Amino acid sequence: MQDLTLVMAQLDPLVGDIPGNADRAIEAVREARIEHKADVVVFPELFLTGYPPEDLLFRESMELRLEAARTRMAEKVARDVMVIIGYPGHREGGHFNLAGVLYNGEWLGEYAKQALPNYLVFDERRYFTPGDAPLVIEHRGLKLGVLVCEDLWDGAPVIQARDAGADMLVTLNASPYHQNKPAERLELFARRAREARRPVVYVNQIGGQDELVFDGGSLVVDGDGELQVRAPHWQAGLMPVRFLADGAHWVPERGEIEPLPEVEDSLYCALVSGLRDYVNKSGFQGVVLGLSGGIDSALSLAIAVDALGPDRVQAVMMPYHYTAEISREDAAEQARLLGVHYEVLPIVSMVEAANETLAQSFAGAPQDTTEENLQSRCRGVLLMAISNKKGLMVLTTGNKSEMAVGYATLYGDMVGGYNALKDVYKTWVYRLARWRNAQGPVIPERVITRPPSAELAPDQQDSDSLPGYDVLDAILERYIEGDMSAESIIDAGFSREDVYKVVKLVDRNEYKRRQAPVGVRVTTRGFGRDRRYPIVNGWQPGE
Repeated sequence: MQDLTLVMAQLDPLVGDIPGNADRAIEAVREARIEHKADVVVFPELFLTGYPPEDLLFRESMELRLEAARTRMAEKVARDVMVIIGYPGHREGGHFNLAGVLYNGEWLGEYAKQALPNYLVFDERRYFTPGDAPLVIEHRGLKLGVLVCEDLWDGAPVIQARDAGADMLVTLNASPYHQNKPAERLELFARRAREARRPVVYVNQIGGQDELVFDGGSLVVDGDGELQVRAPHWQAGLMPVRFLADGAHWVPERGEIEPLPEVEDSLYCALVSGLRDYVNKSGFQGVVLGLSGGIDSALSLAIAVDALGPDRVQAVMMPYHYTAEISREDAAEQARLLGVHYEVLPIVSMVEAANETLAQSFAGAPQDTTEENLQSRCRGVLLMAISNKKGLMVLTTGNKSEMAVGYATLYGDMVGGYNALKDVYKTWVYRLARWRNAQGPVIPERVITRPPSAELAPDQQDSDSLPGYDVLDAILERYIEGDMSAESIIDAGFSREDVYKVVKLVDRNEYKRRQAPVGVRVTTRGFGRDRRYPIVNGWQPGE
């Protein structure tokens, strides 16, 4: 009986590092040949440039660097192994998202991605021309139909490859994570396999890139749509799959099937992976954050330590008159539990000096949120000074609920380079904090149970100015992810007063969000690449 071993190279490329990515591919093929006796090694979409390369694709030297990398691969890749790898390229008729096939030092063919996504975080039509032809490559008797990511979601290229004679469909992917995405993928791939009556190999990349994060989970389903192999999520590596010839058909041999992680586990891993890669790939020594004794900064600190280790994380408590004693105690206790460097830098003298300097300008005006914001802005000054001096990136700690309604201070608690919780609603902050403590207590219990407060005024609580977070988040999800009108949300059972208050705050605070740090996207509609609203506009909420 004929057999063939295909290895799914679930790896983490660095965008723009074309020579480095080529070296990663060469080493991965060598390892796959030695460890797994690979006949075919498949890499993710656009692996040589990393995904997404965005406007780097417009650089004049891009083609030269890619050609040099492909030449190097032809010279260095282990013989007797077929390699299928993604890269962009100018060819007759346009600029394409390609999958190239390399064997024994020769590039045997290229497939041009046909379905170019142009929705949510994707804008591939800005860069690429769609292909129109299938590519079926025969190797050791097995005919592989090559596809790239959205081709599988579209469906038509799947049938085209089958009709061109493919025994199996191999897809190169850069499929970013959002909540529930792994289950959605499996359902789709099983359906495509059944439609084509062919096995489907799905190879996904891993790791974070700016606000996107890729979860891996590469897999194989057979021609009946049954899962036969699945690589771990959130873990780089090489996953072998053995295919056996059963008469005229090739079938995947059942192998390791990594279980789907629970939703909190997967979401937490996304936040950790996104932060780790952003810091490491950007070359920062570590991070510094303000630790207030509240739940957002507490969860952010836990994520930072899990991503980078305690030696690369600094926490700073910056108390003022309104900072509760339990906040000071809880912040110190969490810093002790996690073993991070911890400082207390009171801001009383800074705030008083600022108020004194502004006294004449403010003469006759009553105190309002201006004075509250001064506290936050003094804290931002201290954190940025530590960042400059120590080479640490400032990690901001606001959640999606707050960012949506503008419950944050520009040039204050929004000062920083990255926000791990930017796309995490407050209700999910609580769920993740409880989940993380279940793995080993790192957040003091009363941080989770006490009412949230910005502590910028006496006895202040978030509920003084916002609906309860269960209500707020339910409205926000309908308005942001669901694009529902205010009246439709009211019809769903929410009070008119709450709905109009919330949607007006969301619309009014677009200018703040445009100036907010980048953060990992984990929902289907994050603030950033896939939600682009005008700052200045006359739109009125309603129908």
